[in-house]
Amino acid sequence: MSGDFSHAVVNSLLVVSLAAMLTGCQQGNATGTDNLSGDAKQGADLVRNYGCGGCHTIPGIAGADGNVGPPLNRVGTRTYIAGFLHNSPDNMAFWIENPQKVLPGSAMPQMGISAAEARDIAAFLSTLK
Repeated sequence: MSGDFSHAVVNSLLVVSLAAMLTGCQQGNATGTDNLSGDAKQGADLVRNYGCGGCHTIPGIAGADGNVGPPLNRVGTRTYIAGFLHNSPDNMAFWIENPQKVLPGSAMPQMGISAAEARDIAAFLSTLK
């Protein structure tokens, strides 16, 4: 049991450190998504193609009524992603592309989504207000 506790403490410290680093990241870099450079329509198509609705309820996506992950209605207005990551286009794209790097052991699987696709999906999700 103490091994599990130690592992949990290390994971918690890792998550807090990552959150601090991401919070301190400069906004508006040329490769980031702060300007919502993604294509929201393409993002909606990608959400359908990747089957995100199998785990999430997603407004505007037919059949997206999953109950594994949180519902994504109004996700564009939420303060945090995954409970600790500040909700910004950059962080949303980073989360979508690398959920297991952001929060190891999360229920959100690594889907093989590219950085460009993640920007498009983030652009779509930002429309859900």
